[in-house]
Amino acid sequence: EVQLVESGGGLVQPGGSLRLSCTASGFTFSIYDMSWVRQAPGKGLEWVSTINRDDGTVYADSVKGRFTISRNSAKNTLYLQMNSLKPEDTAMYYCKTDSHRGQGTQVTVSS
Repeated sequence: EVQLVESGGGLVQPGGSLRLSCTASGFTFSIYDMSWVRQAPGKGLEWVSTINRDDGTVYADSVKGRFTISRNSAKNTLYLQMNSLKPEDTAMYYCKTDSHRGQGTQVTVSS
């Protein structure tokens, strides 16, 4: 059974940083593209970033230069380092494969 468990969310002030983690199990993590997506209150799902099996990365324009996606295949873990956070980054953040998504971790950016 595929499982994706996110952690690391919380309340942070504008300009602050958070590091999200996603622990994967039930599939061969190292060979899959992995992504982070987010959903702000009252809005649709927004793609944030993807890392492929060769550690190539792509980012949404809204987070480019502020967020960094990475993976540790030895630990079956996906990360999202988020710096210079803005109130508009407030959302539930999910890690996902093509066909599965975790339960999410809440990020709130507010003073």
